[in-house]
Amino acid sequence: MKQLTINGSEYNLDIPDDMPLLWVLRDVLGMTGTKYGCGIAQCGACTVHLDGVAVRSCQTTVDAVDGQKITTIEGIGDTAVGAKVQAAWLEKEVVQCGYCQSGQIMSAAALLSENSRPSDTDIDDAMAGNICRCGTYVRIREAIHSISL
Repeated sequence: MKQLTINGSEYNLDIPDDMPLLWVLRDVLGMTGTKYGCGIAQCGACTVHLDGVAVRSCQTTVDAVDGQKITTIEGIGDTAVGAKVQAAWLEKEVVQCGYCQSGQIMSAAALLSENSRPSDTDIDDAMAGNICRCGTYVRIREAIHSISL
């Protein structure tokens, strides 16, 4: 039995230790905001936070998250930074197809939690590995720069 803290709620789950966190979120708990993209931690669609740090849930197993607080796209808006990131995404009309955007938002929120005034280089470094097939990178950068913390 595994006990996980996700978006402030406790879950006791009978799941294998080596199950990827992504499948726990999507298939076991029905939290489908975190997306499956590539399965090899290269695209960023599956990004969640472990104690505030952005990680790829497709390659993070349940045994690796023991005792850590997990935040998903479903819960990021309950944080001050996450709410501001989501508002900026809407204001700057970042989203096109939207598939990658939960991972983009999670990475941006992690960046801004550590660095409230990131440079373009800081943004590029933090967002590297978050692939957007629609090419909304310019609007993502503009949205991140627009956030005042």
